[in-house]
Amino acid sequence: MKTNKKIKLTKDESLFVRGPLSRFKELSFALKVFFYFIKAFRKMHFIGPCVTVFGSARFTKDSDHYKNAEKIGAALAKTGFTVMTGGGPGIMEAANKGAFEAGGNSVGCNIILPFEQKPNPYLHKWINIPYFFLRKVILVKYSYAFVVMPGGIGTLDELFEALTLIQTKVIQNFPVVVFDSKYHKELCQHIQIMAENESISSEDMKLLFVTDSVEDLITHIETHSIKKYGLVEKQVKPKWWLGEPINKSI
Repeated sequence: MKTNKKIKLTKDESLFVRGPLSRFKELSFALKVFFYFIKAFRKMHFIGPCVTVFGSARFTKDSDHYKNAEKIGAALAKTGFTVMTGGGPGIMEAANKGAFEAGGNSVGCNIILPFEQKPNPYLHKWINIPYFFLRKVILVKYSYAFVVMPGGIGTLDELFEALTLIQTKVIQNFPVVVFDSKYHKELCQHIQIMAENESISSEDMKLLFVTDSVEDLITHIETHSIKKYGLVEKQVKPKWWLGEPINKSI
C-alpha cells in the first residue's frame, strides 16, 4: 500500500534500533547512554536496599489493585526497604505512596513518554530516563526482591526480565512475588505448561511465589532476601572527594 506520508523517527532509541546508522550517530547515542548511566548511578547510589514493585500505570485510586499496592508499599517500607517503582501513576504511584506515608524511602525511575508517564508526587528521589533498556537495568540493579502487581505488557516484560536474569545467574536468586492469583491465573498456567513441555526447568517454577496476602508477601521477602543475604542495612557511604555531600539523605 502506497502512502504520501513519510514516517520520520525522531527518538534516539527508535533511530538506533532500526539498523546501522552513521558511525558518528552511533557513537553519539552510545555517549548519551553512558551519560544517563552515570547520572542514574550518582542519583541512586545512596538509596539503600530496594524492593522494586512492577504494575500498570492505568489503575485509578478507587481500584482494589491500587489499594493493595499502597498496602504493600507501606509494609515493605516498615521492613526497612526502599520502595522503587517506575515512578509513574497507577500501581507505581500507589506503592510509592504507601512507602512515603509510612515514613519509608520512596524512589522512582521514570521513563520519558508523551503520555501516561510522569513522576508521581510520592517520591523522595527520582530520575527521568529516556531509554527503556537503561531504565530496566536501574530497576534491577538496586533491588533485592521484585513484586509483580497486575499490569500489562510492560509489567510482563519486567517480570520475565527479572526471571531471565535470575535463571541465567546474572543476578542472585532474589525473590520474585506475583501478587493477585486471580489476575495472574492464566499467566501461571502458561508457565506451568512451559515446565511440562520442558521449555523451562521444573526448578524454574520455584523462582515464583504467588500470593494474595500482604503478610505472606512480606514473610517471603524477609526469609528469602533479608535473612538469606544477611541484608540489614547495606548502605554506601558518600565520598567527599567525589563531590558527594557527607550528610547524605534520600
